[in-house]
Amino acid sequence: MATPSEKLAESLEELHKLQEGGAVAIRSTDLSRTHRERLTQNGFLEEVMKGWYVASRPDETAGESTAWYTSFWEFCAAYLAQVKDDDWCLSPEQSVSLHAENWTVPAQLLVRAKKASNNITTLPHDTSLLDVRTSIPDEKDIEIKEGLRIFSLPAALISCTPGYFKQKPTDVRAALAMVRDASEVLDGLLEGGHSVVAGRLAGAFRNIGRDLIADEILITMRAVGYDVRENDPFSARTKAVLTVREQSPYVNRIRLMWQDLRGKVIDHFPEAPGVPGDSDSYLKQVDGVYVNDAYHSLSIEGYRVTPELIEQVRSGNWNPEENQDDREQRNALAARGYWQAYQAVRKSIALILGGANAGSIADDDHRNWYREMFAPGITAGVLQPGDLAGYRNAPVYIRRSMHVPPNREAVRVAMPAFFDLVREETEASVRVVLGHFIFVYIHPYMDGNGRMGRFLMNSMMASGGYPWTIIPLEKRAEYMASLERASVHQDIEPFTNFLGTLVKAGLAGEAIPEIPK
Repeated sequence: MATPSEKLAESLEELHKLQEGGAVAIRSTDLSRTHRERLTQNGFLEEVMKGWYVASRPDETAGESTAWYTSFWEFCAAYLAQVKDDDWCLSPEQSVSLHAENWTVPAQLLVRAKKASNNITTLPHDTSLLDVRTSIPDEKDIEIKEGLRIFSLPAALISCTPGYFKQKPTDVRAALAMVRDASEVLDGLLEGGHSVVAGRLAGAFRNIGRDLIADEILITMRAVGYDVRENDPFSARTKAVLTVREQSPYVNRIRLMWQDLRGKVIDHFPEAPGVPGDSDSYLKQVDGVYVNDAYHSLSIEGYRVTPELIEQVRSGNWNPEENQDDREQRNALAARGYWQAYQAVRKSIALILGGANAGSIADDDHRNWYREMFAPGITAGVLQPGDLAGYRNAPVYIRRSMHVPPNREAVRVAMPAFFDLVREETEASVRVVLGHFIFVYIHPYMDGNGRMGRFLMNSMMASGGYPWTIIPLEKRAEYMASLERASVHQDIEPFTNFLGTLVKAGLAGEAIPEIPK
């Protein structure tokens, strides 16, 4: 008779076959009742709605949202294709955001269908699907993106409601910037006789500096007899420079976010003291907070480290081969890597204090910080040398976050654009806050993004004379929530205030966060 472990292994083999075939939305009919119940009881399947499941991880805690958020888009694509065939399309507003490569999980996904029932389907973790009975575009105006039926870019911009320009200005501007020529939207405007929409789009294109497209829309529409009145649908003009040559909407999204958010940072973050004249004293402060910083930064990432372990790896009195316990070895490798990376960051800070451009130094040196962070894993044979070769080569998801980081191809164009923004920024406070936020927003590595983001933050602290700032473990929830607010809603104020409060305490000479006893 098969043991419980052997029976579970059989069920996992059936699940693996489905996943190998590309299944994300798993129907109850895809697995036998025995396999389905066994996988659910052991945490390998999570029910989305009656008769539909997604794969999950047994080590996730009760109520964990990660499995659902990482499956959301693929599940919706498969589910809608199954129950509606080709009679559906996402809303034009959601289509605009997806064209702009904003894959944030929405609280409610609006779906159009000619045979819809106008019902709300409740989905896990306070998400839902709203099924609206209305017309959908002709097939020529529908695109398939990651299995989702969406409005083509021109059709989405024409059908998008005026309020969306103010609600999601970054998405709409990034989508507008993808239009290369007025002819792309003029066909739809003329065919539908959209004189009001034409005026709105002309104003929108002018808002992002595309005057030629705006003028062409107005001239052409008026030439065939339409009374078109230009109207800017945005609340304000953008200062971001969006070039026609840029092929990636991710790059323009980052530029737009930087310009839109920097004012809030300047208004709410403490004024920079200025680069100190005595760099030796500043570096002594950096050295003095190392143990506490390592404890809190590693603990935020889930490592269990002690001051004794940190001191052991700092002194070199540690041999990874002697650490036989997997968990202890993982903690020790992380602690040693943090020490090595800390020393690399310290060297970068010394150059910044000497007058070098902070953005250029971070651009040049951050790869070395990352290599040092994970080099002990190579030495111990836990990682392969190829694991440290550049940015990630696979999708990555942030635990419990509705934000979906850019795909691997986008990372390679987004990171140079990001460092250009850091390099060109004149305000140290903006380099600190947006440097950390947008780095983790891009999430360029498979692991270590949080630690790298805090290293980048503190190197930018030095560029303004702010003290090295520790994010305490006990404030982890507030820290992560403020980053989530910035990522999902582009609301940078909570994160700015969170960091600003810590910096003010440091400037006032208050005690650094201690290690709990």
